Amino acid sequence: MKPILSKSEAAELIVAARIRRGLTWAGIAEEIGAPVVWTTAALLGQHPMTREQADHVCRLLELDDTVAESLQRQPMRGSDPEVLSDPTIYRFVEALKVYGPALKELIHEEFGDGIMSAINFRVDVSRHEDPDGDRVVVTFDGKFLDYRW
Repeated sequence: MKPILSKSEAAELIVAARIRRGLTWAGIAEEIGAPVVWTTAALLGQHPMTREQADHVCRLLELDDTVAESLQRQPMRGSDPEVLSDPTIYRFVEALKVYGPALKELIHEEFGDGIMSAINFRVDVSRHEDPDGDRVVVTFDGKFLDYRW
């Protein structure tokens, strides 16, 4: 029996097909009716897709059933440590290292003892025009989870 295609191998095929067909992540997300950041993360291997979503993406990208099969599997979430050295990703890590303790304090002051969910969670990326250079706006929107029983 042939093994199931790994999430990383499927992601490489997806990225190549998307580029070669001139499609955007936003366009693919619109096609399957899902948020763009979630869709992109799923296609890069961080979320499982439903059979319908996986089949739709594979038809759109002209990829075979081995990719659809991989897209439906539960992922091993997180990133290879090498990915953390990418300049864009590293800046997020750096921002959280600098501002993480302050954000934690502010969340606790506003909500009490708890955390922001990364499961019941939305994230959005947008551009804000600015005379000094366009700004990247990243919004994290997670449900507050109280630690109290």
